[in-house]
Amino acid sequence: MNESVVFSKNVIDVIQERRTVKKFKADPVPVETITRLLDAAVWAPNHKLREPWRFLLFTGDGRQKLADAVAVDLGEDNKFAPTMLHNPVSLIVVMKEDPRQAIWDEDFAAVSALIQNFMLAAWSEGIGTFWMTKPFFYSPVFREQLGIKPGEKIVGLVYAGYPEVVPKAQQRTSAAEKLTVFDR
Repeated sequence: MNESVVFSKNVIDVIQERRTVKKFKADPVPVETITRLLDAAVWAPNHKLREPWRFLLFTGDGRQKLADAVAVDLGEDNKFAPTMLHNPVSLIVVMKEDPRQAIWDEDFAAVSALIQNFMLAAWSEGIGTFWMTKPFFYSPVFREQLGIKPGEKIVGLVYAGYPEVVPKAQQRTSAAEKLTVFDR
């Protein structure tokens, strides 16, 4: 890990200091730690407490199951399987889909907020994350391998681990530049 990085517990600092980490140390992250971070993440706002999420966690030798599911879909020569085996933690976040568009939208927003909560909680404890989506999430072959049912959406795959490299901050556009204020 970059020794100059100081992990903070102040929420504004955590939001601004969090980085997408793509290179992790080989050190495992205990399942208990991931579970505790998910327990914090489930406090995401979700309308009527529908809690429309569930999780698939791949660690240790279990990472091979995820790599195999990708290989079954993409073939043995795909570039993703080695990544699945190298990252200490792979977490798939699944959403139960509601056929009513307004509820689907609320639930998708809630699950996205949950993922952000997880990433911020992880960062506050020195654990880096990388949230990704891939076309194979929609593959019936991939989904069947992992027990993803019809009526469920994979909202993201989050890699997690102790950072080997922490990227530098990238400038953000000030909110004031995109803000329209109506005060009358």
